[in-house]
Amino acid sequence: MPPQLKDEIDEFNSWVYDLVNNGVYKTGFAGTQAAYEANVFPLFEALDRIEAHMSQPGHSPYLFGDHITEADIRLYVTMIRFDAAYVTIFRCNLRMVRFAYPKIDLWLRTLYHDVSEKTNGGAFKNTTDFDIIKKGYAVVKGIPTPVGPLPHILPLEG
Repeated sequence: MPPQLKDEIDEFNSWVYDLVNNGVYKTGFAGTQAAYEANVFPLFEALDRIEAHMSQPGHSPYLFGDHITEADIRLYVTMIRFDAAYVTIFRCNLRMVRFAYPKIDLWLRTLYHDVSEKTNGGAFKNTTDFDIIKKGYAVVKGIPTPVGPLPHILPLEG
């Protein structure tokens, strides 16, 4: 982690964990309508905040500039599952990343499709299995495994 960004990255990770990484679970496992609504709206407010963060100078192609940081890795594990599993299975369905968050979507596709040395030859793509993700969450929720969205992630170009 670039030392000059440590405090900013730590602060970012703190609210991202609570509102996004854990927010999808608080939403998906909510047992009442009130609990569901108490978590789904803050989740999407946090996604709006991430989109705004990525619109600022110095926050591309990765969250904090030219280098992949811990913040990218922490957020990736939730965002790669978002459209494929959390929208349908966990009812995090106010908006899909691919349609509503162009900066997050481009960041996500950039990480996923990069097979260069920056990602150790494709670590993000090589460790992501959409069918296992969807099946695992569907089994936990006791529902049929969703087929879509197809494609699971959009190509980087186009």
